[in-house]
Amino acid sequence: MKITSTNLKGIMPNITASISANKNLAGYNLDGIVVQMNRYAAEFGITTPLRWAHYLAQVAHESGGLRQTEENLSYSAEGLLKTFPKYFTKAYVNAYARQPQRIAGRVYANRMGNGAEATGDGWKYRGRGLIQLTGRTNYTVYRSYCGYDVVKDPDLLAKPVGAIRSSMWFWRNRGLNELADKNDLVAITKRINGGTNGLAERRAYLAKAKQALGV
Repeated sequence: MKITSTNLKGIMPNITASISANKNLAGYNLDGIVVQMNRYAAEFGITTPLRWAHYLAQVAHESGGLRQTEENLSYSAEGLLKTFPKYFTKAYVNAYARQPQRIAGRVYANRMGNGAEATGDGWKYRGRGLIQLTGRTNYTVYRSYCGYDVVKDPDLLAKPVGAIRSSMWFWRNRGLNELADKNDLVAITKRINGGTNGLAERRAYLAKAKQALGV
């Protein structure tokens, strides 16, 4: 099965404006994105209406309807305390608020293959792609698969081909096709997010995707 521009508009009504607003998708329009999605879907087993519906619902949420293909991390102090309570306290949160590079450095330091906060790895290997690939380890493993040096040039994963193909690679490698076959939205969300953040919006997107694809 292949998807169409009409399918994507049915799921993400503002997708054309979102693509135009995404600096990383410069030079691409909706039809170009559809071409790339169809180009790589079979490689990763996203070949049935139900698999497409679940994939597109998650992508729509994770990328803000394709408006973002790289993690922003421009959190206020309040946002940091709510989102990352493990890494910030009221005593020093203001020193990080609205400073994306410092926030990434702290939140992603010493895990996922990244070095200490001072190395800059947290920002360099922040989330990129339609399903945000995060951390030096994930970038390194994906480099071995795709053949492009996304460790040296991580911004490749925010560009159209890297953003789409890496998301589909992640999807297959996490066993999400099989969960899509079971129509298990919660389990898919947990494997992507580590929890159920944004579940209501993901569910709403899934309903739209099923309608658009005739599932």
